Formats: sequence, structure tokens, C-alpha cells
Amino acid sequence: MTEQSNVPAPVAPKIPKTLTIHGDTRTDNYYWMNDRNDPKVIAYLQAENAYLDTIMQPEKKLRESLYEEMKGRIMETDASAPYMKNGYYYYTRFETGKEYPIYCRKKGSLEAAEEVILNVNEVAQGHAYCHVSGLSVSPDNRLLAFGVDTVSRRKYVIRVKELATGNILPDAIPETSGDVAWANDNQTFFYTGKHPETLREERILRHKLGTEVSKDEQVYMEKDETFDVEVRRSKSGQFIMIASTSTLSAEYRILDASKPEGSFRIFQPRQKDLLYDIEPLNDRFYIRTNLDAKNFRLMESPLDKTSKENWKEVIPHRADVLLEEFEVFREYLVLAERKDGLSQLHIMNLQNHQDHYLHFDEPAYVAGISINPELDTKELRYSYTSMTTPASTYDYNMETRKSELKKRQEVLGGYDPKDYVTERLYATAKDGVKVPISIVYKKGFEKNGKHPLLLYGYGSYGITTEPTFSSARLSLLNRGFAFAIAHIRGGEEMGRYWYEDGKLFKKMNTFTDFIACAEHLVAQHYTSPAHLYAQGGSAGGLLMGAVTNLRPDLWHGVIAGVPFVDVLTTMLDESIPLTTGEFDEWGNPKNKDAYEYMKQYSPYDNVVAKAYPNMLVTTGLHDSQVQYWEPAKWVAKLRELKTDHNLLLMKTDMEAGHGGASGRFAALKKTALEQAFLLKLEGK
Repeated sequence: MTEQSNVPAPVAPKIPKTLTIHGDTRTDNYYWMNDRNDPKVIAYLQAENAYLDTIMQPEKKLRESLYEEMKGRIMETDASAPYMKNGYYYYTRFETGKEYPIYCRKKGSLEAAEEVILNVNEVAQGHAYCHVSGLSVSPDNRLLAFGVDTVSRRKYVIRVKELATGNILPDAIPETSGDVAWANDNQTFFYTGKHPETLREERILRHKLGTEVSKDEQVYMEKDETFDVEVRRSKSGQFIMIASTSTLSAEYRILDASKPEGSFRIFQPRQKDLLYDIEPLNDRFYIRTNLDAKNFRLMESPLDKTSKENWKEVIPHRADVLLEEFEVFREYLVLAERKDGLSQLHIMNLQNHQDHYLHFDEPAYVAGISINPELDTKELRYSYTSMTTPASTYDYNMETRKSELKKRQEVLGGYDPKDYVTERLYATAKDGVKVPISIVYKKGFEKNGKHPLLLYGYGSYGITTEPTFSSARLSLLNRGFAFAIAHIRGGEEMGRYWYEDGKLFKKMNTFTDFIACAEHLVAQHYTSPAHLYAQGGSAGGLLMGAVTNLRPDLWHGVIAGVPFVDVLTTMLDESIPLTTGEFDEWGNPKNKDAYEYMKQYSPYDNVVAKAYPNMLVTTGLHDSQVQYWEPAKWVAKLRELKTDHNLLLMKTDMEAGHGGASGRFAALKKTALEQAFLLKLEGK
């Protein structure tokens, strides 16, 4: 597939800017794009959009049919499985033709009258983008606090609604994370304020309803720019808890939720490389920590003696099991663990000290702790999905050990999981490490190297890329594609060691692992370079940039979403959101050794005159995580230097940010574009 010679691609002006540090000078010809208020920048982004529309014009009907196909699999009128909290059943539902959720509850019984606590479709009226976050009902069930972002910069305005009358109170708190923690007086809540420029969640404030927002008292300010803060209410309602967290350490502060005017006390002072999180239950705190435990262990402390010399072990460290999170119940503890790359649920009876595991049969799946707000119950709500099993919600009786399916995502149009196959494979990395691959395809897929395969990867921040179900993905599978996930280092699929082997000065492992997975799939005849495609977003977009520089010959096409590709310039600019908090992930390029290592892989800095695969790059003008100018500069430099005639397309959503469009159907339009791009390259 080549660019149409009669359709000229946009050419971005070159305005050289020299950037010098550590005696090394880089020339950035496209630095000028770093201004979303510059008309020349907007004109360039619009020119790229117009070019994409022209090149993809033959696929216009295909995009429309893919969109309708994907939309047609979704139950337009649907509802989540209700859960009980403080006397009410809560659930979320959608209505036909509506983009946004409707949050509801029923008092005491599912037969009771429905109360709509928030209809986001109404909140979104008049806005091209709308995201509601942090819904939190006061302990007396009368008030709802929630955050609203109508720009897609993840700066939320907190509002409060009287549920009995529907009135929105005059209290409006801007530039927050959107989440609140209610005190027990039902009048006071705590919230997280953001830095107006960097968007770092940096301070905790206290608000009392009816008082001036400008007079809200700051109860904590996080001065270390590598830390973020958040505040939440404990499950028991006993405490308000402030968490200060960075990549490598954590620190909690706690306050009696019945004394909102009181002072927070430190749970355990921060220490380098000491991570922990906490939850009170009965007369103690449970603590998940990496204290002398790389894969984490579970400990406990008295409520009043919480420093680490008072911690006692409950579950020891296990070199082959990662303790990811835990849930407390009055009589049970539930641990979410990961072994051999797969999730498992571990149930502990606090009365008789017996424990057991839930068992799952598929070769690749994900099971996790779901919404469990009640302490006094024997029912565990958990989620389950695989690449062939739609998202499912179960209630598990921890006493009788019986599971009950409460809700499974319905796929309209006759989906049968028996028509699809999921497998777990292992590739051998450059250094001999075995890297898991999850794969799904439709029955009848022949392993003869002639069929298309889309390989997805992420591999950063210790985030596990789960083998989940996607109804939108069926459009590709039904057209002969296989879809695979490379569980590369930098994620946490195989434990904390897996993460640490894919960050800082070991970051190259992330990229070479992905290449090894691709080579394994080719060697096993699942596909060939003529039919192999790669996709990743955000830090996964960095992955895409790195592997196209390292092995451009291996891919027929690459999709990079909101890609973090200008690593050095971004990490040297501490005014950009996320930068300071991520030095422990990527390194601080103000240090010469980190600068030199990052320069080896920074995609923008390594674009040279050579042939590149077909590429589709997507971004959002208001992206707060990866600024739009990173992909824009990258595409401009690729256009300037690449020696091939392959497609290079960029789509900028002029109204959205990092997560793309906010509506449930609007988001499918980007997916339809991506799939149409792949099918165009395959000539389908």
C-alpha cells in the first residue's frame, strides 16, 4: 500500500531550535508545535486530518459499516449488576441512543422504586466532551458529590446534588481530581486539588457545605514533586486516609472520620523504596507492603501503633506470587494475586484461618475483585473475562464456596465463544527470558504464515495488560485476523521483578521483548512480516515508536495511539504534567547517564532516513498525559526523513484528550478508523 502520488502530504515548516545539555546538542525542527494556541499549529493538525480523510476516502463506507457493526453488538439499553451499599442497591444503566451512563439506586430491595441519582446525558448537554468521575454518596444517603470534566484535561469541577430534591448546591470546586472523601458529619468532605499548570495532584483540602470554596482549608500539601496525593474514606467508615505515592515509595496520613476538624497523623513515614497501602478492619490495620518483600506481603498493625516496627506478618512474601491487592470483610480477607502471569483469587477465613482459591479453566483469562462496599457479608463480588468470554460479574459465597453469575456482557448478533480459540504462548527474549503471549482467533485460522495478525503491547508502569474480551475486536477476527497481546517486561504480569526489568536502565528489554514475541509468532507461522501489525497507546505508543526504529522491516503496519515519543524533551520539561512524577520510571535526563540511555530509544530522536512501515498515529488536542505535539512532531519528522512510499497518517481529535471521545459510541469511531486502516493494508 503506497501513498497516492497525486495527493500531496502536509509538509510542516522547519524552524530549527537547538537543545543542549551534557555537552550534547539536538536540533529540533518542529519544537514550534508546542503551542496549542498558535494558528499555524492548528492549521497543520487540520491539514493532517484532511489528508487522512482524503487517503481513507475509499474506505469511508467500510468505516461506517465497521462502526455500525461494532455498535450493533452493544446492548443499547443495558444495566450493570446491582450492588448493595448502606441500605441501597446501586447500578448503572444505559438507554438506547444515549452516549452516557445513568446512575441509579433502589432502597432496600430491587423491587423498590428507582431513584436516578445522576443522568450524565443531562450533564453533558451543550458539551462536545463530558466525563463524570468520583461519584460519592454521603454516609446519610442524602447527598451526591461528583466531578465533571468538559474539556478532557482531567481537571474536574466537584459539584454536590441533593438527592431528594434533585437540586445542585451552589458549591462548585474547580481544578480537582473529582474524588471526595466524606466525613461522618455529612457536611464535610476532603478533596484533591491539582496544580493548574502541571496538573499534579498536589494538595488535600477540606470543604464544608455552604461555605466559600476560596476559604477551604488546605490540610496537606505534597511538596515533593515526584509524589501525587489522593484522599479516600476507609471501607469501614472509621478513617479519612491521605495517600502520598510515587513510583518507589508511599506514605499515608489518617484521621478519625468523625472528627473532620482534627489533624491527620502519619501512619508510617515515607522511606525510599518502601511501598505500602492500608485498610482498617475491626481492631487493626491490614498493610500490603514490599518491606523486605519484592512481590509484596500482607501485614497487620494495631490501630494506634502503626509504624513499621509494629507490623506483624499475615501472608509472607512469595518469590513466584505477586500480591496485587486485598479486600477486607468482617470475617474474611480476599487477596488478588498473580502467578505465572495469571490472576487468582485467594480467600482467607479470619475465624477459622482456613484458606482456599477460586479455580478458572481457560489458558488465558483475568479474574479480579469487583465492587465490595459492605463489610458484613459473606458474598464476594468478582469479575471474570477472557479473550473469548465476555465481561462477567459473579457473586461468590465464601462460606458455601458457590459462585453465581449475576451479569454477563451480552453480545448481540449471535456471538458464540465456541467459534473462537484462545491460546497462551511463550517467546524467548534476547536474554533467554520466556515472555508470555495471549492470542485469540476464529476457528479455521490456518497457521501458514499467510494471515494477518495484530500484536498489541504496553509494558510500562508495572501495568498488566490483561487478556480481556472485546466485542469490537470481533470485526477483525471475523475477517481473518488473529489478535495477540505481548506481556512484555515493564508490566507486572510475572511479578514485581518483571516490572523492574523493564524500566529505567533496563527499558530496552520492553522493546526487544516485543520484537521477540513478533518473531516467535512469525516463526510459528501465525503470520509473516507482510501481514504483521503492531499497536500500542501512550507508553505503548513509545513502544511502537521504538520498535519501528529498531525493526521497521518486521511490520506491515503500525498503529500508535497518543504516543509518548519525544522522551528526552518531555522529561526535561518539568512544567509538563506527569514529568516530575515519572523520573523513577524513565530516569531524570538531567543526569548524564540517564540522558544517554534514554537517547538510545527516544523514538523522535532516532528517526533517520530509512524505510518505515505503514503507520497510523492518533492524538487529542487537549491531551493532558501525552501532549499532542509529541505525535505531531514525530509525524512531521517521519515525513521529512522516511525513504519509503508507505502510508503515514495522523488523526487529531480536536475536542478530546488522552482517553479520546467521551461517549460510549463516539469512541467506536476511532476503533473503526483503526480497523479500516488495517483492512486497507490487507486489501480486504
